Amino acid sequence: MRPCGGSGTDGPDPARPPAPIHPTSRDLSIIGAFVITVDNLSKTFTLHILNEKKIAACRDISFSVPQSGFLGLSGPSGAGKSTVLKCLYRTYLSTSGAIRYNSAAHGRVDLATLPDRAVIDIRDREMGYVSQFLKVIPRVSALDVVMEPILARNGVSRDAARKRAIGLLDRLRIPSHLFDAYPATFSGGEQQRINIARAVSWKPRLLLLDEPTASLDKDSVGVVLEILKELREEGTTMIGIFHDTTLLASVTDSVYHINNFVHPEFVTG
Repeated sequence: MRPCGGSGTDGPDPARPPAPIHPTSRDLSIIGAFVITVDNLSKTFTLHILNEKKIAACRDISFSVPQSGFLGLSGPSGAGKSTVLKCLYRTYLSTSGAIRYNSAAHGRVDLATLPDRAVIDIRDREMGYVSQFLKVIPRVSALDVVMEPILARNGVSRDAARKRAIGLLDRLRIPSHLFDAYPATFSGGEQQRINIARAVSWKPRLLLLDEPTASLDKDSVGVVLEILKELREEGTTMIGIFHDTTLLASVTDSVYHINNFVHPEFVTG
């Protein structure tokens, strides 16, 4: 991800008063079989510490992904791959372009302009995100970290959520004596396996993956790929970034290469 030095995390704030849910004014064309269609997506950051200079992190990104499809994003470091994922998840507000998403709860919406309240609802109900680092509330056990999204989203019993979480942690080779430990005390690879277990535990409609296997050993990578394959068979659509280009080509249906910005490109204004 390109350093931004200013207006980066400008997505929805749960503490902000909720905005009313209503259709966006942008033209939302028929997506058809595609779960998500991105049209000419661009993101520019303002560098406040450098006299308000602007840096184009990604520009004119366009792709579509069908249900159960898996699109890979490739490109050199700094090309804007993580920025694209964060725009899709609305951690970042895109500067221009459309992100047309077929929501099970809200119908066809443009995530680029959708009110914050609706974005948060879609995240809660339909979108999973595996970041490069595990970010959870401190002093919550690994088992509870994985159980929480199942209980919050699927409305299942605690016993059923516990069974699902334990099954995933076992498959991902987290020792049972660590289930009650805090993830902050784990190794980087163990934290990432918990991160993955949490994101896939509730079987989201759309799953975004930012280098999910970068810190994992070969055996763990194999287990993760098996789990992702099972999710796809159940209908989950995926967009992912993998450092290993051979792995990227083997697990995805197609690859979108981003090569516009190997070096920072400053724009005026």
